[in-house]
Amino acid sequence: MGIEITNEIDFNCDEAALLSVAQFSLEKMGIHPESELSIAIVGIPEMSALHMQWMDLPGPTDVLSFPMDELKPFSAADGPGIVGDIVLCPEFAKEQAVAHSLQAELELLTVHGVLHLIGFDHAEPAEHKEMFDLQDQCLAGWRAGQ
Repeated sequence: MGIEITNEIDFNCDEAALLSVAQFSLEKMGIHPESELSIAIVGIPEMSALHMQWMDLPGPTDVLSFPMDELKPFSAADGPGIVGDIVLCPEFAKEQAVAHSLQAELELLTVHGVLHLIGFDHAEPAEHKEMFDLQDQCLAGWRAGQ
């Protein structure tokens, strides 16, 4: 996988782990190994601006996903593509990281972002269960391999 990470706020986190969990998740979901993904780490002002621009919602959020190609799970046979962009906001995410570390929350959000990029959503109860089960499977599989 060609995965690029940009830390726009010089936030101290384990970027290698974020790259690794993203790659693991994409591979687990059958995305072609030569596909590309971008991850950006931004602050509250940038995330708030993106949230308003693209979701028409005020204030920041923890993660946004911007899909590029119409890649779907288990589509490696279709060839490589540009999966899209994940934007993480650690300053916002730290409020959610009560049961685990902020790093673990960023890893979870990275997987969550990957799943959104390849077409998963959680608006309906059945979708929510499917997506969050996959998210848990990806995280558990990745952590078991470390």
